[in-house]
Amino acid sequence: MEVVNVGLGERSYSINLGKGLLLECGNRLPSLLSPPYKRGGSGGAGRKIVVITNPIVSRLYGNTLKNSLTGAGFIANFVEIPDGEEYKTINTAIEIYDRLIDIKVERESPLIALGGGIIGDITGFVAATYLRGIPYIQVPTTLLSQVDSSIGGKTAVNHPRGKNLIGAFYQPKAVFIDIDTLKTLPKEEILCGVAEIIKYGIIRDSNFFEYLEDNIEKLINLNEDVLIHSIKRSCEIKADAVSKDEREAGLRAILNFGHTIGHAIESLTDYKKYRHGEAVAIGMVYAARLSLESGLCSNKDYERVANLITAAGLPIAIFGLDADAIIDSLYLDKKVKEEKIRFILMNGIGSVEIKSDITNELIRKVLSH
Repeated sequence: MEVVNVGLGERSYSINLGKGLLLECGNRLPSLLSPPYKRGGSGGAGRKIVVITNPIVSRLYGNTLKNSLTGAGFIANFVEIPDGEEYKTINTAIEIYDRLIDIKVERESPLIALGGGIIGDITGFVAATYLRGIPYIQVPTTLLSQVDSSIGGKTAVNHPRGKNLIGAFYQPKAVFIDIDTLKTLPKEEILCGVAEIIKYGIIRDSNFFEYLEDNIEKLINLNEDVLIHSIKRSCEIKADAVSKDEREAGLRAILNFGHTIGHAIESLTDYKKYRHGEAVAIGMVYAARLSLESGLCSNKDYERVANLITAAGLPIAIFGLDADAIIDSLYLDKKVKEEKIRFILMNGIGSVEIKSDITNELIRKVLSH
């Protein structure tokens, strides 16, 4: 098992990466919770665990996790919510609150997010707000959530006018990444995770980017060595940024490379036309193009980004969306400051910077390219 630590003082936690971790969750959890729970100890609300998941993931992995939890002496309750970005709303959160009240969840009763990024985001949001905060554990089952959303404590639900506008920073107690769960993912979902992995090479590690150029086909086909290396390196880069800037006052914002335009694309298409990773892939190409037009990177760097994303089988452009509508949506982004859009742009491969002086004219030009 590989372990990556997220250093946040009293809120520090480990990202555990390996095969078969779903089977081990129950035995690994007691030491993470406060107070520590001992197998065979007395019952009570403190030993209840509520697993938040969706019907698809529950059917695939619910019994495995339940057996792991009950075998360790926990009382496992499952709450299923519908699958889909359109259900990551405050109304769904209220439905989960209702179930937690019915189950009589108390402040020391942990939640487990079993699923992809949507499940992780909404579970974290509920954990942050129910009884002013209860513990939660991330068990991400998609490549995208394993390398991105399960790490760093960003929790949120969507608003009809923008993605993730309602949320909180709230760190999990641990992250358990079982790569065996990727075997049941459709290829499109694998590619969404690959998009985020490519992002990490662009923003912080040119050697890792080159590694991905050489091994992109193996990664897509889930070659175990390439997969574990790529997930671990992605987690290390994100953990380092989160440890240095938990609440995105500066450095952590670099993790949003490609997300500014990506989120606008998702919002304007009602989260139905593009998967998150696909929208981020498009957003990264446009961000690279903005970097080129701003004189921050070379044409070769831009082409390497576009070529790797293309080689991964991901989209690199949008069609049928009005550039002005996208620009209007950008101003609703959480990263807007003093009515200026903050873009993360490339200084070549492996380095980025935050820019707030990109004109609407340049954005329109790049979107129309």
